[in-house]
Amino acid sequence: MTANRQTSWAFADAYVAEDEVLHRARDRARVAGLRSVSPGTGAALRLLAASVDAKAVAEIGTGCGVSGIHLLHGMRPDGVLTTVDQEPEHQQSARQAFRDAGFAGNRARFIPGRALDVLPRLADAGYDLVFCDADRQEYQDYLAESLRLLRPGGLVAFEGVFANGRTVDSGPQPTEVLRLRELVRTVRESTELVSSLLPVGDGLLCVVRR
Repeated sequence: MTANRQTSWAFADAYVAEDEVLHRARDRARVAGLRSVSPGTGAALRLLAASVDAKAVAEIGTGCGVSGIHLLHGMRPDGVLTTVDQEPEHQQSARQAFRDAGFAGNRARFIPGRALDVLPRLADAGYDLVFCDADRQEYQDYLAESLRLLRPGGLVAFEGVFANGRTVDSGPQPTEVLRLRELVRTVRESTELVSSLLPVGDGLLCVVRR
């Protein structure tokens, strides 16, 4: 990659400035040992939510609320974010972040638990967008559940698909990376899905259900 391309990539990732609320949420995530989406990925999520006029969004992996704030900003004013995470304490941090950002309490529904236990309980075709940022070894399973949850024309996005460059590295890779490669191949070869792999953050794979 040329220096100019690296500079352009860095500029794109920092294009949308984040406010103090998001900075505090990022700080809480760092203290908790969590990785937050990059500013560029957050901006992309905000844009995607706005582009589908999202009223119902499901998020797999609450973290400390960074991605959720971006999603809520892009959603309709009456939209509700359903966010799932195994760690209730992380969800408490996200709840505080949403309050700090000025969102009413009824704008988010927090469900603690393992994603593959929770997702089957959510309504078929009840969501405009699903965002996945949890166990990358389960991404293939999240895809199947997300396609059930999405209305026609709905969108699912997967964070971290580049795996810090390991997804395209020819050397031996751990199971997580092999599973990411399977996901990318499955989406690319499907005739029922429209997809794009966006070079923001650590790679954001976006998939539209026809």
